[in-house]
Amino acid sequence: MNKSWLAALSLAPLLGATQTLLQASVMAGLTLSAVLAHLACMTPLRRWLDEAASEVSSILLAATLVTCQTLALHAWGLEARNALGIYPELIALQCLLFEQSLGKTEQWRRACALLGGFCGLYLLLGTTRELLASGTLHLTSISGPDITGLRLASLAPGALLLLGVLLALIKRACPKQATPDREGNS
Repeated sequence: MNKSWLAALSLAPLLGATQTLLQASVMAGLTLSAVLAHLACMTPLRRWLDEAASEVSSILLAATLVTCQTLALHAWGLEARNALGIYPELIALQCLLFEQSLGKTEQWRRACALLGGFCGLYLLLGTTRELLASGTLHLTSISGPDITGLRLASLAPGALLLLGVLLALIKRACPKQATPDREGNS
């Protein structure tokens, strides 16, 4: 599968399951544990499997890990499971994305930095959305915020707009020159 499709599909949990800081922290924890477990299990398997078998085993392992997480949420965190909807299952796509970004070179530092940034983005987006929608952080209830402020912030399209604004602010605060191939020049 194309890396850009996986990256686009991994935005769904980021935008849909970050209405509150608590939802964002649960999703960040689930993502962190699933991706690290997936990478730790796939690293020794890659030596013994050819490319096609490695891809199939990666997909099966990601689905297995995410299913186990979902069953654990059903057993011990039903309120969180109901509030998050279908988004925990989409973490399997993020496992595949990190597997492809790591590649054959096993660049653990780059993968961990990317994963840390992704989890930080979860928390930043969840905090900002909850503050804009309700004005305060409610750390006791995982369900959606009581909307007293900006209603758009609690909806997924508002999350996409807010993500664009946050990424623009981050880029503005940390300016780095793009390489010519990233600027669109041929």
